[in-house]
Amino acid sequence: MELATNSPFLDFPEDGELKPAETSLPKLSSQEEDGHTPHSQFTGVAHFEPIPHDHDFCERVVINVSGLRFETQLRTLNQFPDTLLGDPARRIRYFDPLRNEYFFDRNRPSFDAILYYYQSGGRLRRPVNVPLDVFSEEIKFYELGEMAINKFREDEGFIKEEEKPLPSPEFQRNVWLLFEYPESSQAARVVAIISVFVILLSIVIFCLETLPEFKHYKVFNTTTNGTKIEEDEVPDITDPFFLIETICIIWFTFELSVRFLACPNKLHFFRDVMNFIDIIAIIPYFITLATVVAEEEDTLNLPRAPVSPQDKSTNQAMSLAILRVIRLVRVFRIFKLSRHSKGLQILGRTLKASMRELGLLIFFLFIGIVAIIYPSSLGTTINSPLFGGKSTLHLSNLIHLPRWSHTIFV
Repeated sequence: MELATNSPFLDFPEDGELKPAETSLPKLSSQEEDGHTPHSQFTGVAHFEPIPHDHDFCERVVINVSGLRFETQLRTLNQFPDTLLGDPARRIRYFDPLRNEYFFDRNRPSFDAILYYYQSGGRLRRPVNVPLDVFSEEIKFYELGEMAINKFREDEGFIKEEEKPLPSPEFQRNVWLLFEYPESSQAARVVAIISVFVILLSIVIFCLETLPEFKHYKVFNTTTNGTKIEEDEVPDITDPFFLIETICIIWFTFELSVRFLACPNKLHFFRDVMNFIDIIAIIPYFITLATVVAEEEDTLNLPRAPVSPQDKSTNQAMSLAILRVIRLVRVFRIFKLSRHSKGLQILGRTLKASMRELGLLIFFLFIGIVAIIYPSSLGTTINSPLFGGKSTLHLSNLIHLPRWSHTIFV
């Protein structure tokens, strides 16, 4: 369906045949429009040039978009000379000299918003009946510019991707992409798969070491009354679990070292939480390795300063406690998987953005628990046949409430 317009450059004879005007130039009228087109301020477009009110720029332009005709002033289009409609050299390709109009075989509903972009001085809004991908293609076709596209994507709710810096040297950049961005190449995906496999292997080994059948025990203290046997927290270098753990740590250390040497910003590297987790994940192994070396020196009976039995027992207990805490730190290796999982990264960012709300939730939950536990711990004297007459109700009595209710209703 076409929208008929009264243009002074189209002649309509009595026989109904459409004849072109005498001139074939893109300027279709020299009559001045009534009123004045307002100009808004710069709103994120690539190049905006307000055109002064001049009779030479108030000429009408007819634009035919798939049969639907639009009329506007030439000065309106000239506000954005870097766009398709604002540049005379680029839009002349679509001029039809027979009809004295510009013809575009494009999406008609989208052009309402495109024309309003010129009329409003840079405001771009997608019509509700136009799909997002179709309107994006129209923006690119009319060459509104990168700034207009970015502003449109921001208004539509798209998250702007941050530009991640890359190293300047080619070899360093390739290594950084290989270990940091799995989607960059097929080789990077292979490296990511190996890394995930090693992480899962180390977590499985950590879990298997806690099973009783895989634990090692030693005589900790022998007296006349008996022998004290405790778990040997120091692993044996010939233990298969320790050997597999060593292989995993070698890969973690190699990966961390290569990424540190290839990163574009060393200071930003240490500020990254994931890199901090990588460092924490490998530190317990080296502390355990130092303990193993110290145990080996003890077995060699190297000469040392004499230590009293009480001090030796205290030092051993403290060393065992430190080793248990250090081994517990290995649990942080599971967070290394978030480097290769977009879902875990989104979950982490969601928790980070909701820390205030989660803090309030934990606070009110704590207040509610205290409000229940504190009166119950004080004890309440009640006189009821349900509890056998006069008795004192404590928190421990709440455990028997299901049994009492079962007795009452059965």
